[in-house]
Amino acid sequence: MEDQTQIFGIRAIIEAINANKTIDKVFLQKGLSGDLFTELESLVNKKSINKSYVPVEKLNRLSKGNHQGAVAQISPIAFHDMETLVSNVIESGKTPLFLLLDQLSDVRNFGAIIRTAECTGVDGIIIQKKGGAPVNGDTIKTSAGAVFKVPICKVDHIKDAVFFMQASGIKVISATEKTNDTLYDVSFTEPCAIVMGSEGRGINPSIIKVSDAKAKLPLLGEIESLNVSVACGAFLYEVLRQRR
Repeated sequence: MEDQTQIFGIRAIIEAINANKTIDKVFLQKGLSGDLFTELESLVNKKSINKSYVPVEKLNRLSKGNHQGAVAQISPIAFHDMETLVSNVIESGKTPLFLLLDQLSDVRNFGAIIRTAECTGVDGIIIQKKGGAPVNGDTIKTSAGAVFKVPICKVDHIKDAVFFMQASGIKVISATEKTNDTLYDVSFTEPCAIVMGSEGRGINPSIIKVSDAKAKLPLLGEIESLNVSVACGAFLYEVLRQRR
C-alpha cells in the first residue's frame, strides 16, 4: 500500500525497488527475520539504499496499516545524474553555480535552501545518498515547490562531487568558520560550487582540506554560528551581487 511519500509492507517495498522507484530510506523492524524480510534486506543492500533498524513502535507511527516490519520513504522527484547535469550547464554557456550539501539532516533547512537556490539561479544541488535529509512532504512544503524546479543529484560521497567539479573547471568553496577569509574576500564570479555543512558538525574536515577556497560569514554577536539555511542564503546572494 502507498501514499505520496511512503510505502509499507515487505512485498510492496520489494516490488517498488524492482520497479525502480526512487527510495530515500527504508525503516526495518529490529529483530525481525523470515525469508521475505531477508530478501528485502538483501535487495536494500544490493541497491545501496539508506536503511535504519527501528523498534516496532516507530513503524506503527509511520504507517497507517499493516507494515509487516518495513516502511519505505519514496522520493516525489526524479534525481539527476551529476555528470550529465554539470556538462549540460557548462555547454549552455552560463557561469555554473552549484551547491554541495554535506549531510544536511533537517528537512526544513533542506527545503529552505532549495527555495533560496531556486530564487538565486543555482544550477543544481548535490547531496549524499546516505545520511542526509530526504526529499519528502516537509521538504516540498518548506521549499514552496522549488524542489520541482532545481535539479537535485545524489552521489555516494560529497568528496566525489568535489573532485568532479574541480576536474570540470569549477572552483569549490567551503562555507566554514575555519578560515580568516570572509565571503566578501572570495571571488564568486567564476564557475563555482559552494559546500554547506550539516547543522551540528559543519563540513567534514577532509572536504575542507581539498576545497579550493574557504569563506566565513562575519558574526558580530555572541552566538558562534547562523542557521545553515540562513548562512546559505547569505552566500548565494553574495554570488548574485558579485555576478551582477
